This record gives sequence, structure tokens and C-alpha cells, in this order.
Amino acid sequence: MPGPVMHVGAVYTCPHGAPGQVISSNVRVLVTGMPVATFADQYVIAGCPFQIPVGAGTKPQPCVKVQWLAPATRVLVNGVPPVLATSGGIAQSVEQIPQGPPVITTVQPRVVAT
Repeated sequence: MPGPVMHVGAVYTCPHGAPGQVISSNVRVLVTGMPVATFADQYVIAGCPFQIPVGAGTKPQPCVKVQWLAPATRVLVNGVPPVLATSGGIAQSVEQIPQGPPVITTVQPRVVAT
């Protein structure tokens, strides 16, 4: 499905409201002056407050990364498909337990890919 191309400055959060950051190895292809985010990049989350109940207490189970599921199919950036704002994703804990979809709030609007 077509959608705006994600970039290093895109703003997204985990389902629990913690901010995410794109760590990109791409330095050649830019949109609005920032590197395009590709499927091979790292999407980290810091400061997630999520905890699960365990017995009488709780166990921290914070989101630490996002795994995108459907990158662009017709566009490549240095041989790797870019991630789109419409790409589905799953936030994951350290133990790779799915926590829910990330919430994308700001992305550049000018470059759209399929």
C-alpha cells in the first residue's frame, strides 16, 4: 500500500507512549534533508513504562524495538526497501514478546512510495 517514506526524524511511539528513534546506516538518500529509513535499519524505543503482573508484584516488560512487517515493494534505497508510514509494525520487548503496533505521529509528507 502506498505511503509516505519514513526518515530518521520521523516521530513514533510504542503502544505505551515511549518515544522511538531510527538508527540508520543510510547516508546517501535523503528526504527533507534527513536519511531515509530502510528495512535493514534499527528502530529502538527507550523509556517504555510497561509492566506485567506476576504473582503479587510486577515484572518490567518494556518495549525496546520495532520490527516492521511490510516495507515498500517497488522502491529500493541502496538495494534495501524503505519503511513506509503505512508499513505494519510490532513493538517488541527484550524477550521479543509482541507488545502491539507502534504509533506514527510525524513523518515527512512529500515523498510517497509503494
